[in-house]
Amino acid sequence: MEDWQAVASAINGRMADLPLSQQELAERSKVSVATLRELQKATATRKRSARTLAAISQALGWPDDYLRAVLTGATPPDSGGGVGRADSSSLVLARLDQLHAEVRRLADAVERMAVDVGHGDKDTSSERASERRSPAG
Repeated sequence: MEDWQAVASAINGRMADLPLSQQELAERSKVSVATLRELQKATATRKRSARTLAAISQALGWPDDYLRAVLTGATPPDSGGGVGRADSSSLVLARLDQLHAEVRRLADAVERMAVDVGHGDKDTSSERASERRSPAG
């Protein structure tokens, strides 16, 4: 018997542990946000392919067949409980992804501010330039 609620719990728990947003997981796994949402809420009305579960497992730092094992009630591979080297690497990579997204967001904000300030400076600098060019009266 398939236990989609167990899959939802596994995904949600791992996302909280990493921490990883739904959008970040979608990007890493190449699985749509809509599909992830259905899996996270165990509202999937259709079966998901082994490929989809494998992609999500990989993106969460688990072996390919981890979520498939959870779904079928089998013991997931490498589920020893402790955080191993692969899990630690996944945590670091997830955190780096978060930092990269934050830096990108900040860079965009700085660029927008520079453009706003630049428009004001262009007006002021062109006024100054025209003042310098006009003969002193």
